[in-house]
Amino acid sequence: MNIPTLDELSLLHQQICTAVGDPKRIQILYALHEQPMNVSALADMLGMPQPTVSRHLGILRERSLVINEREGAAVIYRIRDTRIIDVLDTMRQVLRGVLEARASKLT
Repeated sequence: MNIPTLDELSLLHQQICTAVGDPKRIQILYALHEQPMNVSALADMLGMPQPTVSRHLGILRERSLVINEREGAAVIYRIRDTRIIDVLDTMRQVLRGVLEARASKLT
């Protein structure tokens, strides 16, 4: 078995885990997975204030999970590596399994 080093796991936690540690940032990633868009479109789609979306995009951009590109006057955001959605989907499946196991213990 190949056990990762604490240094590698610390870097993973610092760069990725904390970036997806807020449900709003996860929602933003899923929205950008549907299609690249600007801050206003994201704010409208998710029902969040634009400054909130901008702040979360800043964190995701800082951690290199999203990139931004200027298209005319607009700044369009997109996911840098769509494998993050696969990881999030796997985590959601694990969550479902955990919740089902807990529910079966109660019955």
